[in-house]
Amino acid sequence: MLAVFTASTFLFAGAQVSDTLRKINVEGAESMRQFSDATGNVFQTLAGNARIRQGSTYMSADSIIINLQTGIAEGFGNVRINDADTLQTYSQYIKYIGNERLAFLKGNVKLTDGKGILLTEDLVYNLQTGIGTYSGGGRLINGTTVLNSTSAIYYGQTKDVIFKGNVALNDPKYRINSDSLRYNTEYKIANFIAPTKIVSDNGIITTSAGNYNLLTGEANFGGNPEFRDSTRFASGKNINVDEKSGNIFVDGNGKIVDSANKVIIFGEHIKLNKKENTFGATGKPVMVFYENNDSTYISADTLFSATQLLNDSSKTEPDSIRFFKGFRNVKIYNDSAQAVSDSFYYSTLDSAFRMYQNPLFWNGKTQVSGDTMYLFTKNRQPSKLEVFNNSFVINKPEESVYNQISGRTLNAFFIDGAIDNIKVKGTPAQSIFFPQNSDSAYIGMNKNHSDVIDFIFVNKELKKVKYINDVEGTLYPMEQIPTSEKYLKGFLWQDSKRPKSKFDLFL
Repeated sequence: MLAVFTASTFLFAGAQVSDTLRKINVEGAESMRQFSDATGNVFQTLAGNARIRQGSTYMSADSIIINLQTGIAEGFGNVRINDADTLQTYSQYIKYIGNERLAFLKGNVKLTDGKGILLTEDLVYNLQTGIGTYSGGGRLINGTTVLNSTSAIYYGQTKDVIFKGNVALNDPKYRINSDSLRYNTEYKIANFIAPTKIVSDNGIITTSAGNYNLLTGEANFGGNPEFRDSTRFASGKNINVDEKSGNIFVDGNGKIVDSANKVIIFGEHIKLNKKENTFGATGKPVMVFYENNDSTYISADTLFSATQLLNDSSKTEPDSIRFFKGFRNVKIYNDSAQAVSDSFYYSTLDSAFRMYQNPLFWNGKTQVSGDTMYLFTKNRQPSKLEVFNNSFVINKPEESVYNQISGRTLNAFFIDGAIDNIKVKGTPAQSIFFPQNSDSAYIGMNKNHSDVIDFIFVNKELKKVKYINDVEGTLYPMEQIPTSEKYLKGFLWQDSKRPKSKFDLFL
């Protein structure tokens, strides 16, 4: 029968630490012997359930050999380290340098801190600093999250792990690939320190900086990240995500492309809510409706969009429409027409821009103003314009020539994006028109009023005026036009407010 040896203590030579820390206690073994080699080193061997302790660190193995001069211990078979009951390490072999409290572990290495399990074939672990490293491939299991990499550095005090080389994080909700990644096993927070791709049911994110809390779904991405799903794309200097609320915040040169609605949004600050299917933009935002080669650009101090359900009892599921709103300093630019107003509302139900508070509209050489405007579009081009109250039309074919109509309400109709005719009603409606002869020379100024006045255009030029009911007026020869009669009451040519190009909206 083998004897069981317990509770022997020795000091290893050359230690630069306190006696308490440099003591290695033999806690027990089934057999123990001591011998010296040719160089004078003295060794102690423990076999069968061998156990030693240094301070609060316990080590066990099938067998252990200790160099009493150097304080180096080697363990073979079923190695286990218990470090102050906070961290457990397992392997098939260990070389332990007592002076430095440094462990070299090989073969089925497992390190666990109660939150995560680190698995590898070769691990260097410093029990003094709580730092472990591997460079030959390994993985971390943290609940349902598994991370694989070529190399890693584990920090026991903070429970952080820095993974490098072919990093792959797999979770039921996420798949993350990167060259480098820092991960906290206690809080399940991934920190991005290199170009990274994140794939989930919510979409794909690429980033090179930031962090992602896998428990709460809150994330902050930097380094010009990008997000995309089946219908949307977003980019900016920073993107913040809150999956619980569905909010995505894009800051700094923000851009969102909504391919389902053919809309692009630019702005310094953009908020997108995936659950409510809404977005809002501030910081010089610009929205673009694009279709084929004809796009409409819209800017305002604030832009907002959401969906609205349509109640239809004949359908089992209600249809929805998308609407867009703009507030303060609204500008609209299209190659065919331009407009400004204080605010607007646009709905996909009728493709109409409803413009409020001092709206102005331009098409070619014609300006239209009024209290409220409805601009109906088709294929992003104007098809009909309705103006309610204080309608005023100014057509300027050349310098110092202003054809005008004023009245109560206005209806304008377009062909291929150009005005075809304008009908103004009033009590009465008034007009100033400069007719031309066959040589296109102006022959005078016709100032009339009637119940209804039509401006009729041919090839984008005003060619004819039609008066309906109670017509009364005067034709002045060009040389005899009184200055006081050249302008209708309320005349104000405001071409300086007109967007001259789409780039004006980004200023």
